[in-house]
Amino acid sequence: MPTKRAQGFTLIELLVFIVVVSLSLGALVVVMNQALVRSVDPIVQVRLLELAQSQLDEVQSRKYDENTPTGGSPACIATCAGVGLDGETLTSASTLDDVDDFNGYTATPVPGYTVTVSVTLAGDDLGLALAAAKLITVNATSASGESATLSTYRANF
Repeated sequence: MPTKRAQGFTLIELLVFIVVVSLSLGALVVVMNQALVRSVDPIVQVRLLELAQSQLDEVQSRKYDENTPTGGSPACIATCAGVGLDGETLTSASTLDDVDDFNGYTATPVPGYTVTVSVTLAGDDLGLALAAAKLITVNATSASGESATLSTYRANF
């Protein structure tokens, strides 16, 4: 009588299968973990850019200098006060009435985010007299250390 051969898997085949599946799942978990961790980055970057742009807009809305007349014309040339506070305080942005008053300004508009502003004389960057333009740089930083920086020039017109 012919013998029927038993069908199934050997112990070695089963162990190899378990090892291959384990390694595959381990790699898949690592990839998924990285995807989950990085999925928040675009949201943080957008918020950083929004905060920096908002602060930059606020600074640019002010007069060029303390001695600049309303409307900006005529431009102050010899009477420009330079960079720095002219009796204002950095604790309240509403008291800062010209661009250079924001030099050194720091705010926390949203918990976990900090915005800092620096203003320097930079007319020579543009081929003008030093006091004819100011470089405004706004840096927004998150609690995790990510940051976004926006810069622009403001000319004395």
